[in-house]
Amino acid sequence: MTKAMTTAEIKLLAGECGFELAGVARAEPVSERTWYHDWVNAGFAGEMRYLRDRRAQVRDDPRNLLPSARSVICAGKLYNSPWPYSNQFDMRGRVWISRYAWGGDYHEVLRRGLERLDCLLRERAGAGYESKICVDTAPLLERSFARQAGLGWIGKNTCLINQQSGSWFFLGELLTSLDLDPDAPPPDRCGTCSRCIDACPTAAIVPGKLGHTVDSRLCISYFTIELHDAAPEAKRASTGAHIFGCDICQDVCPWNRRAPVTEASEFQPRLFAPPLERLANISEEEFRGMFGGTPLTRPKYSGFLKNVALAMGNCPQESFRPALERLASHQDAAVRAHAEWALALLP
Repeated sequence: MTKAMTTAEIKLLAGECGFELAGVARAEPVSERTWYHDWVNAGFAGEMRYLRDRRAQVRDDPRNLLPSARSVICAGKLYNSPWPYSNQFDMRGRVWISRYAWGGDYHEVLRRGLERLDCLLRERAGAGYESKICVDTAPLLERSFARQAGLGWIGKNTCLINQQSGSWFFLGELLTSLDLDPDAPPPDRCGTCSRCIDACPTAAIVPGKLGHTVDSRLCISYFTIELHDAAPEAKRASTGAHIFGCDICQDVCPWNRRAPVTEASEFQPRLFAPPLERLANISEEEFRGMFGGTPLTRPKYSGFLKNVALAMGNCPQESFRPALERLASHQDAAVRAHAEWALALLP
């Protein structure tokens, strides 16, 4: 028999485990599940099969992951750091890496915090307690549950925005058999603001059934992380110096003007804005040594080179020619396509 616990106690424990935001939602389907299927059916997921295969149906109900679940404890971990935003970045010949990937793998950091919270709850709840930890990769509509748990509203850029702290948060969830009083979702405070929409260089933020959404097929993050093929030629010039992800829609958001910064060492940049020429010449072994244990390994070495070649085309310098000529004969078709495109733009 599990012992009763309050939502306030849960939040205090989450804070002890390193989370700046915490709240509780009911473990039941959210209204956004219909929107999600509409989004997938409209093709907005692009080639991300994990968003549209059998796991799409699993996302309908958290009890598909834990049948005994009665509550979803949502936790937010701040990763903003006191370094420039991308709209303040003007370093020719250097690259932009999305802020969330500057440090170590956030999956491990969040999981450690949630495991600690889970242990504390298990000690207090007693027999009958059941739980499941979810970090990013689980088929769960985490932003929707975070909204229900009072952590923030979902902005036009589809990021969860907290009124006091902005949007620079990783999200993690603990599904639990505890029957907790749920928090209430906050009001949407984006109003008529369209800065994220106006600033997106590829026009990826588009109208949707529940307000604005992101068409992944137009998004720089999709081009540089998820898409294995070459980026659409019509969009290549708009991707700028980004080689992994994109922060523009968060960097221009007014709610991030006073966003707090983290002192967590895990999220400090290992290598801020490295030079393109250096990156184009590293071996696969050097790539693993430089970026191992960070999100940058997701597109693998060939995807990394593809992105570097694309950024070189958007910052054409004659000194890039030897590296681009070498990449133009790479075994990967997408790397070759980007390198050939970039070579044609050299002065």
